[in-house]
Amino acid sequence: MSDLPFGVPLLIANPSAGDGREPVLARLISALRERGVDPDVVATTAPGHAARLAHEAATQGRRLIVAIGGDGTVHEVVNGVLDPATGDRVGGQTVVGVVGAGSGSDLMRTFGLDRPPELLADHLLTDHVQPIDVGRAQVRGPDGTMLTRLFVNVAEAGYGGSVTALANRMPRSFGRRRYEAAIVASVLGFRRVATTVTLDGGSHTGQVCNVLIANGQFFGGGLHVAPRALPGDGRFDVQMWGGRPIDVIRAQPQLRRGRHLDREDVRAWRSRSVTVDTARPFTVEADGEVLGTTPATFEVLPSALELKV
Repeated sequence: MSDLPFGVPLLIANPSAGDGREPVLARLISALRERGVDPDVVATTAPGHAARLAHEAATQGRRLIVAIGGDGTVHEVVNGVLDPATGDRVGGQTVVGVVGAGSGSDLMRTFGLDRPPELLADHLLTDHVQPIDVGRAQVRGPDGTMLTRLFVNVAEAGYGGSVTALANRMPRSFGRRRYEAAIVASVLGFRRVATTVTLDGGSHTGQVCNVLIANGQFFGGGLHVAPRALPGDGRFDVQMWGGRPIDVIRAQPQLRRGRHLDREDVRAWRSRSVTVDTARPFTVEADGEVLGTTPATFEVLPSALELKV
């Protein structure tokens, strides 16, 4: 096809996403070729590789980069095509597509893109794009310096960060079972911490087990954690969970249906910026990747990314 609106797509695929048994990449390539498009394909080989590949491609003027994997793969691609320090697009014109192949793959659920790769192949060949907000997080790194990272879906500080850190240390072959095991195992050593969350409208302090900063609506493999989030409205959906980790586990049925916001131990606001200060460091994760620890700040970069829909 010579009339591709964004040229030949570059597929950046994480071969270890999910449990490795679902041939999403092969099915997508086959579907694109049936439609007359032979995509460029590159597989990642290590953490951070997707970001480097995306950065290089965007710098060279590539118009459409498609992340094939879970939310972590999307996270890296976004941090490659955008400059975390400024929020500007590296190449000035790159559009990012998403095809889920991971154990989470939650960002796409917000946009109705949790579909078979054969259907997503049709989406990738149109000129339809949607500007979406991106979150910028500043967290404390292992050496004490502050690090800056972008995220597109959901960030957490606290119990959720501890779960992610533990799950990421488990073998990738476990797939979703990594997170299920980490959710239970992290309960044993986690304690609530005195926490202050500062928003556009003021500060809130209390004993907290988790602070959630949502741009998208879903995380954790389909939990409808932020049913009011709109990734193009210039606001985060922010939640403070004051219960214990065991209460978070017991709330899973409510979380799956998006009905947890009426709980007495959940407080929620909308804000352009968020600062999280804790009496002892909380682990911070975003898009399923551990970023660092508190103190942490989060700000919305409005319409910073064009998503292929």
